[in-house]
Amino acid sequence: MILLTIVTGMVDAVAYLKLGHVFVANMTGNVVFLGFAAAGASGLSVIGSLLAIACFLPGGVAAGRLAARLSDNRLHQLRTATGIQVVLFAGAIPVAALAGDRIGSASRYALIVLLALAMGVQNAIARRLAVPDLTTTVLTLTLTGIAADSHLAGGSGAKTGRRVLSVAAMLLGAIIGALLLLEVAAVASLALAAGILTIVCFVAHRSSAQAQPSNA
Repeated sequence: MILLTIVTGMVDAVAYLKLGHVFVANMTGNVVFLGFAAAGASGLSVIGSLLAIACFLPGGVAAGRLAARLSDNRLHQLRTATGIQVVLFAGAIPVAALAGDRIGSASRYALIVLLALAMGVQNAIARRLAVPDLTTTVLTLTLTGIAADSHLAGGSGAKTGRRVLSVAAMLLGAIIGALLLLEVAAVASLALAAGILTIVCFVAHRSSAQAQPSNA
């Protein structure tokens, strides 16, 4: 889940900095951007934000249906979801590579579609797995938990380490994604994200295979 959180930071760095100030994972930002645009603010991509939301939702639907078919096997769910993400990223990488530094409208919208679908899948599975304080995308509640459950607020602070790790993973992903985008190319960030997803998929597959004999 930490690796998936890093992927989120990397992908949204590319989306925001290169695809016209949209998000493909954090849908809250797109909804807020639409509100800004409706109020007359300039420099925002209404089509991009709407497209991201429109593709994020089917990704979540598809992941939800697949998870239901896989019953309660969490490793199978994670393996299947990350496998789908790898396929979608495999489609996005050549689009970004061919577009180069100057991404046209067609390439930009194609990348938004593919990446938003992939992140919709990830968010749906993360919600299904329900690992506390590791949603892989939303940090508002995580930061609230750090503050509200801290010793300063009269809490135990028991989950602070995991919450801080989640925030740090998102920050690290954003830094890596932005650096690769600015210093190399957008395709480098997407390729690394795809590599991380492949590792998660492989580990989930191996772990699932090892767990089956013990459950037999």
